[in-house]
Amino acid sequence: MAAQIFHDAEVDLAHRARWWSGRVAVYGALAFWALICLFPIYWTVTTSFKMAPDVMKGNMIPFWDYTPKWLGWRSLGLSPDTIGAQSTVRDEFLKRFMNSVITSVSASGLAVILGSLAAYGLSRFSYRFGFMRNSDISFFFLSQLILPPVVLALPFLVLYKELALLDTRIGLVLLYTLTVLPIVIWIMRDQFAGIPTELEEAALVDGLSIWGAFATIVMPIALPGMVAAFILSLVLTWNEYFFAALLTSTHANTLPVMVASQTGSQGISWWSMAALSFAAILPLIVIGVALERFIIKGMAAGAVK
Repeated sequence: MAAQIFHDAEVDLAHRARWWSGRVAVYGALAFWALICLFPIYWTVTTSFKMAPDVMKGNMIPFWDYTPKWLGWRSLGLSPDTIGAQSTVRDEFLKRFMNSVITSVSASGLAVILGSLAAYGLSRFSYRFGFMRNSDISFFFLSQLILPPVVLALPFLVLYKELALLDTRIGLVLLYTLTVLPIVIWIMRDQFAGIPTELEEAALVDGLSIWGAFATIVMPIALPGMVAAFILSLVLTWNEYFFAALLTSTHANTLPVMVASQTGSQGISWWSMAALSFAAILPLIVIGVALERFIIKGMAAGAVK
């Protein structure tokens, strides 16, 4: 009897040891991956507080390898000793920041509205356009992402010149909307496909119209997916550089163009570029943390019906 109890205790102890070792391995791997993902942000932040010799030597740990300075932030007029003074660079940064906010938010919102309507139609109705069916139409939208942006450079440049849309915010908004629209359609089509049609049929029986059922029944359920599509579109449009550099020059330049311009006759100002880069990605970090639950729900919705 005592031997059996001792054997059961050994088995239980071995089981607990395997369980704990598995947990340690999993969380260790996740912590290592999180470290890899967060290291670029850490490098950017620390570089913004370095002097030129510290950047060249590759010093990484503040107060250990080097003494932090406000050199990068001072060059942008964002350091404590310059924030209250007049700064041309800071004014330019704020202008570029507002251009990025207006173009990316407007384009993402417009893409979510148009993409949600198109995705709802593809998930609820059957279409026939020549030999193309719903699945072919959906793949056609997604295939637009395969086309390299440089192929569209000359056509858009000529078109925008004829339409007087060069160096305008509305020109970037329209272009960015077309750029992220296929992604929104693809995401929202799966979102709407995961919502049972019986809910809409019950709403129609209760006297609601198709638009009423869509607004009161479908949209609240698909809201996490719409938020996820909006955030993904916002990230893509916020970081877009090629068309912003090609189609703007003075009035509608965005932050990525300003980040890429931190070069001079003496080389690249890494401290200024790091400070500007972190100031540019900080809003996206805040939005991502604040809306994390919507992102997870939106990406997971539709996976299990």
